Amino acid sequence: MNLTAEQRMQFDRDGYLFFPGLFTPEEIRTLNDSVPALYARREAYNVRERGSDAVRTNFAAHMYSEPFAKLARHPRMVGPVAQLLGEALYVHQFKINGKMAFEGDVWQWHQDYGTWLNDDLMPTERAMNVAIFLDDVNQFNGPLMFIPGSHKKGVVEAKHDLTTTSYPLWIVDDALISQLVARAGGRQGGIVSPQGPAGSMIVFHSCLVHASNSNLSPWNRVSVYLSLCAVSNHIRRHRRPEYIAHRDFTPIECLPDDCLLRNYPVELPWKDGVPASALLTSAGE
Repeated sequence: MNLTAEQRMQFDRDGYLFFPGLFTPEEIRTLNDSVPALYARREAYNVRERGSDAVRTNFAAHMYSEPFAKLARHPRMVGPVAQLLGEALYVHQFKINGKMAFEGDVWQWHQDYGTWLNDDLMPTERAMNVAIFLDDVNQFNGPLMFIPGSHKKGVVEAKHDLTTTSYPLWIVDDALISQLVARAGGRQGGIVSPQGPAGSMIVFHSCLVHASNSNLSPWNRVSVYLSLCAVSNHIRRHRRPEYIAHRDFTPIECLPDDCLLRNYPVELPWKDGVPASALLTSAGE
């Protein structure tokens, strides 16, 4: 996973890199086999869709699930971000987003760094997401949509949406989205949507504006999102519970590349339950 000069230039220009089929079916099966039991838990870290029992987001599985603890230390996920940021990384957030068949709701247009700045006081945008498809992603099951180059605008104005979906988000106004899409090419490439088989991976900038439609298809679109932050850029506020925004800034130590298929030991600090301290927040700050 050593990025080429061309890939670095592409990331700088577009704000994302797409690696179709990077993980093997066997590796993805190891992860998928663990998802139903995680989603079945009646815990605060499972956010469900509004008016539905379908899981919208599972947080922090790397703290209590062995396969996902390995994934959070996988060199194919961590390596590209470390190369792009040039610094040791820690896990800011770990999510398994379940855009389930017929029930997966929209994710509004937003920048991830907008939320990390407003909610967590992350100093700069020296953080980014790595997404892995656990299902095949096509035009029908709510794929991610990006506005290429929108990360070049830096942090854009956003409003806190507490009503559209079950999960609050700092979203970008429609008029600004129209401007950004027009600037990126309008109907000729102003919105792109990476699609491919399970095991595909996307690395994208924390200021890249993105969204996804609801899933009206009969096919699930479950994806893992590993949000990695430069250690020097760690968050300064704990307004959100630790299962959403982590407070351990220890640099990640990667496992060998075959870690999803071999028995490498990993720590599972929340295997017996989420500690009460992880639920505490400092809402007054």
